[in-house]
Amino acid sequence: MIFNKKRQVSFKKRNLVSLSNPDSIISDQFRTIRTNIQFLTEKKKNRIFLITSTDKGEGKSTVTANLAVSMAQQQEKVLLIDANLRESTIHTIFKIPNKAGLTNVITKQVSLDEAVHRTEIGNLDILTSGTTSYNPVELFSNKSVRELLDTIAKSYDIVLIDSSSILDFTESRVLANQCDGVVMVINRGKTKLEKTAEAKRVLELANGKLVGAIMNER
Repeated sequence: MIFNKKRQVSFKKRNLVSLSNPDSIISDQFRTIRTNIQFLTEKKKNRIFLITSTDKGEGKSTVTANLAVSMAQQQEKVLLIDANLRESTIHTIFKIPNKAGLTNVITKQVSLDEAVHRTEIGNLDILTSGTTSYNPVELFSNKSVRELLDTIAKSYDIVLIDSSSILDFTESRVLANQCDGVVMVINRGKTKLEKTAEAKRVLELANGKLVGAIMNER
C-alpha cells in the first residue's frame, strides 16, 4: 500500500451519526445502503462512486461522510474524496487541515501520499479538496484525473467522491463520466420530481451510470 502516513483526526460528531450513535435507526439505514453498494462491488469492477444531488443544500456531504464511516467500520479500506471545489465541506466535518488536497495532487504540487489523511476509524482515509484555485471543469477534464482514479482504485476497496450538484455545475458531469457509478442524494420534501428527472437525463448524456438514490431528511 502506498498510503502509510497516519494522521489522527478529530470529528464533528454532530454530523457523523454513524460514529457517535452506531445503534441508531439512521446508522442502521447507512449500513443498509453500504450493503447495497457492496453488492455492486462484489466482482471488484465497481469501486469508485460519485455522490451528487440535484441542488445545493440536500445534505449530500453529510450523507457521504456517514456512508464512508459506516463502510470503514466494517474494515473496508475506504477513501473519501472531496471534489466539491466550490463549497468544500468534508474537511470541516472531520476537522482536517485543507492545506493540500485533490487539486494539489492533480496539479502535481504534492504526491497522493502526502495529501491523504488517515483517520482513526477503521481503514478510512480522506483526500480533501485542496487549495489550488482552478476552473473545476478544466481541472477535472485533465487526463491525469483518470490516471489518478485508476491508481486509487488499486489501493482501496471503495472510493466515495463528494461532488457539487449535478444540475448546477458541469464538473460533476465530467467526473460522473469517469466513475464506476453515481449515487443521487434526494432531499425528502425539498427535491422536486422534475429536477430529479432532469438530473437523470443529464447523467445519461454524460455517460454517467446512475446506480441508486438516497432519500435524505434534514
